[in-house]
Amino acid sequence: MTPIVKEEIEETEETATPAEAYEIHKIIVDKGQETIRIDKFLAQKLANISRTRIYHAAKMGMVKVNDQPVEVNYKVKPLDVITVFYSRPPINTELIPEDLPLNIVYEDDDVLLVNKAAGMTVHPGVATRSGTLVNALAFKYANLPNIANGEGRPGLVHRIDKFTTGLLVIAKNEKAMASLQKQFFFHTIQRKYWALVWGDFTENEGTINANIGRNPSDPVTMIAMHDETFGKTAITHYRVIERFHYVTLIECQLETGRTHQIRAHMRFAGHPLFNDETYSGSSVLKGTTFSKYKQFVENCFSICTRQALHAKSLGFKHPATGEEVFFESELPDDMRLVIEKWRKYVNATVDGELLGIQ
Repeated sequence: MTPIVKEEIEETEETATPAEAYEIHKIIVDKGQETIRIDKFLAQKLANISRTRIYHAAKMGMVKVNDQPVEVNYKVKPLDVITVFYSRPPINTELIPEDLPLNIVYEDDDVLLVNKAAGMTVHPGVATRSGTLVNALAFKYANLPNIANGEGRPGLVHRIDKFTTGLLVIAKNEKAMASLQKQFFFHTIQRKYWALVWGDFTENEGTINANIGRNPSDPVTMIAMHDETFGKTAITHYRVIERFHYVTLIECQLETGRTHQIRAHMRFAGHPLFNDETYSGSSVLKGTTFSKYKQFVENCFSICTRQALHAKSLGFKHPATGEEVFFESELPDDMRLVIEKWRKYVNATVDGELLGIQ
């Protein structure tokens, strides 16, 4: 029997969720209401709200019945008083096609590979309704498939953070989408990222196996911990590419695809990504006390104004042919220039003091 593949997008895109409740709905269930799961009931009653969003609201304790938080499998009963708190307003799922530049590195009848630039959000959300990758795809391609409750995300089977650069595969038809979803579900997709992180590693390679979940004190961010009851399983394999004393260039291979996985795992391991403001990497964490060194790091920050993370390669079985295909992308200029500066710094350092490099 073939396992059922969940219709969900890999969770590697930012999903900012304010800590405070934004909107409230109150529903008194009719006397004649049949017994039904609360997520299905609310999806029928509330406009533009997917069961996925209801699930996340329930996980955060924002779905209550008779003033008590409930899980999504709660069975609604007649005269129940249901209160739903939203951390964001319902999304307008109308998708506006926009003629935006796309760096398409490969395309055929079934898939296309896009090398996403830094600063481009992958799909529309509450705060970003235009200028996204999906807006650009909607302009160029009229009939991309969508997953159930996809909320206007045609073609997407995975995603990366707004300020992360690199490769994304887009499904151009239903068959391709089903095939790619299955490969992501069974973790057979080969995804490798390059990241510049703070600190040096004692080993040349290793694995971080720590669950990742929403940070209770800051729901915009994720945290990792060795606690099987917390969050979801997350596994990242890494290897050192090049060492620069105080920062290290590494390659990360994802076994799972959780929100902010590499960023949360690297902070958990004590190696935040270089200039990752959200995950404690945007200040001088390693190095000397010399003012020239601090000036050098700040100059690097001004070149790479984001977390230094790039989705460098992507491999999968082609949905139509079954052939193993592999794609690779060059580092973007900002990361390449910063890496070159660190390489020069290492070569020009004597007894830990920077010799005039800015």
